[in-house]
Amino acid sequence: MYPILYREQLSDDVVLMRLAAPLIAEERKPGQFVIVQLDSKYGERIPLTIADADTKEGSITIIFQVVGLTTHRLAALREGDMIENLVGPLGRPTHIEKFGTVVCIGGGIGVAPLYPIVQGMQRAGNKVIIIMGARTKNLLILEPRMRALADELIICTDDGSYGRKALVTAPLKELCERNPKPNLAVAIGPPIMMKFCAETTRPYGVPTVVSLNTIMVDGTGMCGGCRVTVGGKTRFVCVDGPEFDGHQVDFDNMMKRLRAYKKQEDEARTQCRLGQMTACPP
Repeated sequence: MYPILYREQLSDDVVLMRLAAPLIAEERKPGQFVIVQLDSKYGERIPLTIADADTKEGSITIIFQVVGLTTHRLAALREGDMIENLVGPLGRPTHIEKFGTVVCIGGGIGVAPLYPIVQGMQRAGNKVIIIMGARTKNLLILEPRMRALADELIICTDDGSYGRKALVTAPLKELCERNPKPNLAVAIGPPIMMKFCAETTRPYGVPTVVSLNTIMVDGTGMCGGCRVTVGGKTRFVCVDGPEFDGHQVDFDNMMKRLRAYKKQEDEARTQCRLGQMTACPP
């Protein structure tokens, strides 16, 4: 059992939690994730990125958006409540070294998994430029923490309610046109955002890493649910990723697979809002 040490509501549907998990905290590296199972009765397993860790406290931080039944139930828990199963750290860590100038692009909840990567890149001596994007100001998360790490911070909102009214690809293109251009780009967010970030950097020859969040069950490569096509070959996000060369990912195929259970997900969300499922919290 893993107790919740701290809970914070970052926005209307985004929650931060610190969980007591000393062994995971000791081993985790930027880019890795955990598989969370709230309890054995309603046994859905969901992957969540380790957004931070504190080895002295023996804790890891997860940040998640309430989008389905399991995240709805998770968000209803409070400090002192328990999570039954937590497996990790899983996935290949981010490759971090001194590249030079690294531009890190986070869209929506993608800012959360981007945060430990920004930490690692900054500690390695890179100049870090951060682009954060959201539909509106109220959906932006972790701005103070990112600002403290960034050599340059650019904020974009779709509606212009904060920062620059633009998609994240607009300032990314401008950075690629600088002399010198960035040595590396890291993009995390909705698949469509990552796709167009990769297409933006492609003409400039800027290496681009993306972190994929696919359907995942066991996290060990056995179920095949998280398979994606990268460079024309099948890869498994849980063991080969979650990070890949963005210029090689078949995003269209990935997005098609992500829609496979959309009907069931929509029904579960609707029923949960109406309180018609016994698995929903009171």
